Amino acid sequence: MKPRISLMTLGVDDLERSLRFYRDGLGLATDGIIGTEFEYGAVAFFDLQAHLKLAIYPRKSLARDSGLPVEPPSGTEFSIGHNVSSKAEVDAVMQQASGAGAVIVKPAQDTFWGGYAGYFQDPDHHLWEVAWNPQWPVPD
Repeated sequence: MKPRISLMTLGVDDLERSLRFYRDGLGLATDGIIGTEFEYGAVAFFDLQAHLKLAIYPRKSLARDSGLPVEPPSGTEFSIGHNVSSKAEVDAVMQQASGAGAVIVKPAQDTFWGGYAGYFQDPDHHLWEVAWNPQWPVPD
């Protein structure tokens, strides 16, 4: 397998609510919900960075497509890291997420590894870490 990740899909309970969170609350670019003409096809894609997209897809549709049963969400199964260029930017993104309806599960603070980070959960309990790492400069 070559190390190419081009899409991350999050299972969600309410596609419209998640669309509002990511589009309106966090400001991620999207064409909105597509595929509604198919029984299990409604999905929304968001542009993250070059060659990487985020998708939100109803849990029941993801379960049907994968053949797995729908299970209760767990915030500790997976986290998404969003690296920024300063402590102030961590605080700004955490505030933006909170204003959009995220639950702050760990306020931003200095870390043992020399950075600064905090965690929030989106409306479907997906865990996001917002971090500034002085060892990983972030291009503009």
